[in-house]
Amino acid sequence: MKSIFVDGYNVINSWAVLSKIKEYSLDAAREKLIELLQNYGAYKGYRIFIVFDAHMVQGSLEKREKMGSVIVVFTKEGETADSFIEKYVNNIGRKFEVCVVTSDSLEQQITFQRGATRMSSIEFYHEVMETEEAIKRCAERKEDNKRYNLEERLDPKIVEKLEKMRRSK
Repeated sequence: MKSIFVDGYNVINSWAVLSKIKEYSLDAAREKLIELLQNYGAYKGYRIFIVFDAHMVQGSLEKREKMGSVIVVFTKEGETADSFIEKYVNNIGRKFEVCVVTSDSLEQQITFQRGATRMSSIEFYHEVMETEEAIKRCAERKEDNKRYNLEERLDPKIVEKLEKMRRSK
């Protein structure tokens, strides 16, 4: 299974839709990112780590929460999202398929050297939006296939009784 490490705040600041939400609520922007990546990860079959910096928060401990195929990580005090991602990629980057999403060019170089592929936040945005469209098309096809006429939904005995009533008029 492919693992994707996402620098959460880097993506929020890079994606116009999330940046706009962040103007009134950082929590709402984080939630929207998590929602989008839950859909993306489930559809693609990827495990996604969204890493948010908490290195400036006094006394902050590392916190992880699993939400479907997404694992949300808040780093501990003194640890950046970059250093968290580097540590994990260093441990698994040459053993498993790993991609790091960040627009930080230094971070991209470091993770590439450790065996991971890299993608800019904007490239990732286009990938996620294309996947959202594919999910919508798939859902619409399934919905179209569910549109039956009334006769197909009713018990055959009821259909027969209704048909007799119709003919008797």
